[in-house]
Amino acid sequence: MKVCALCGKEVAADKYFSRKSICPECGGDLHICLNCRFYSETAHNKCLEPKAEFQRSRDKANFCDYFVFRKGGSPSSDKAREDALKKLNDLFKK
Repeated sequence: MKVCALCGKEVAADKYFSRKSICPECGGDLHICLNCRFYSETAHNKCLEPKAEFQRSRDKANFCDYFVFRKGGSPSSDKAREDALKKLNDLFKK
């Protein structure tokens, strides 16, 4: 299941969709960092792919060659998971 990070609705996008593809529900760009499986709030440049170029805007279409559409939930669910792990690690550091 692929989900638009901007509206949370399921989208039908195959492996090779265009950089100009838009969400049929909200009209937002789909080839964006927020929809990529490498996107991470806590990673350097907010990207887990070390060779990827810096992207100034995370919610606008870009030309990143490493883009892979994330499966499942939105980045906010990853953010919640990362926050929970950080709190757990902080708890055991004391």
